[in-house]
Amino acid sequence: MSRAESTHLNLVGDSTSSESMTSRAYARLKQDIISGRLKPGRKLKIDELRQEYDVGTSPIREALSLLTSDHFVERLDQRGFRVSKVSDEEFQELLKTRCWLEERAIRESIENGSAGWEEQVVLANYRLSRMPRSVSDEYFIADQDWETAHKHFHMTLISQCGSSLLLKFCDQLYDQNIRYRQLSGSSAYPKRDVAEEHNSICDAVLSRNADLASERLIDHYQRTSTFLTNRL
Repeated sequence: MSRAESTHLNLVGDSTSSESMTSRAYARLKQDIISGRLKPGRKLKIDELRQEYDVGTSPIREALSLLTSDHFVERLDQRGFRVSKVSDEEFQELLKTRCWLEERAIRESIENGSAGWEEQVVLANYRLSRMPRSVSDEYFIADQDWETAHKHFHMTLISQCGSSLLLKFCDQLYDQNIRYRQLSGSSAYPKRDVAEEHNSICDAVLSRNADLASERLIDHYQRTSTFLTNRL
C-alpha cells in the first residue's frame, strides 16, 4: 500500500471515528435532556460535558450545535449553550402543531397503507401492550423500553404518509412532547386506560376510517395535554 493510500485510509478512519463520537454525544445529551436529567435552563459548559460524557471538545460542540437545530439547546451570544427552557405557551404551540401534522399524516397513511402496514400497526400495538410503563410497582419510574415501543407505535401509525419531511417533523415534535411529559413527573400518568386508547386508535386505522382514527389520535394527545398543562 502506498503512503498516499495509507494516509487516505487514516483520514477516513479518523472522520468515521469523529462522526461516531459526535453521534454518541448527541444521543446521550438528547436523552438526558428529554428525561429531565439535564434541567431546563441549565448552562452547558463544554469542559464539564467533555468530562461527564468522556468525549472530546469537538464532538461535544458539534452535538450541541445539532441539538440547537432540534430546539433542545439554546445558543447564548458569546456565552455558550444552555438547555432550552420550557413554558406552557410553548407546550400549547407544540401540541397544536403536532395535532395538525399528525392528523394529515395518519389520514394519508390510511389512504396509502398496504396490508403489510396494517400488520406492522397491529404488531407495534401488541408489543407496546405487553410492556409495563413503570419499572417499579411501588412508585412511578419511566420504563425506557415502554417509551421506545410507544414512539415506535405512534410513528408506525403515520409511517405511510408518503412524506419524509412530514415524518421528520413529527419525529422531532414527538421527542419535544416526551420531554414535557417526563418533566411533569408522575402527574402525567393518571389512572386512565392508555392501552385501550391505543387499541381504539388501532381499530379505527384497521377499519380504514380516517375521520375516526384522527379524532381518536387527537383526543389521545389532548387527554395527556390536560394533565401536563395542570402540572406546568
